[in-house]
Amino acid sequence: MIESKYFKFSLSMLLAPMFAVLAIWTVFWLELRLGVNFNEYGIYPRKLLGLQGVLFSPFIHGSVEHLYNNTIPLAILTLTLVYFYQRNALKVLCYGIIITGILTWLIGRPSFHIGASGLIYVLVSFVFFKGVFTKYYRLIALSLAIVFIYGSMLWYIFPIEEGISWEGHLSGFITGLILAKFIKTTIPESKKYKWEQDDFNEEEDEFLKHFDENGNFVEKIENEEKDTVKLVYHIKKTQKED
Repeated sequence: MIESKYFKFSLSMLLAPMFAVLAIWTVFWLELRLGVNFNEYGIYPRKLLGLQGVLFSPFIHGSVEHLYNNTIPLAILTLTLVYFYQRNALKVLCYGIIITGILTWLIGRPSFHIGASGLIYVLVSFVFFKGVFTKYYRLIALSLAIVFIYGSMLWYIFPIEEGISWEGHLSGFITGLILAKFIKTTIPESKKYKWEQDDFNEEEDEFLKHFDENGNFVEKIENEEKDTVKLVYHIKKTQKED
């Protein structure tokens, strides 16, 4: 099928989610091992030095609970992105981190903003809106699955809970929408059957010839010429003796 070359799983697809999870856990392990705190490398809005957090903040987490809450969604959504949007996955991840970080730096409260949740919101938003924009049945089904699993996350783009960077969530959600709108994605062409093609002629179709104008099935019996045998007799006259 045409779709097989687009949605085909390979073990190499596991590298992206494995790297993402390994990266955030390694950074947290280094903090514990070295007895340091990397929070100051997060995004600090409207401070020049705070721009360093655009690149560093997705890898920094404040606690084990914070890290655990981001690990599973990051792994699942990264794998989903790589599987369904393999050609655009790296672009979405890179642009997503940078644009989300800059928006957070612009609109955030004067505090250090850390964690991979901004990127998670990018992935949720991108996968959902891209499926809607493409109008392709498999990607629309994926969008509905995303809503079912992660729909409750929408509330956290608003300031409803103290200590959570809703600005980072909102920035990620907006970024995912922007990327879904402007990043072009190739989707498989739907297979067309013979009767769906533009040059299809009903009168020449052998199957339709078995139906009359009222749609009744008529068994078609081809008239075959029967072979006939023609016998010709030759009578030989004999002369009488005198």
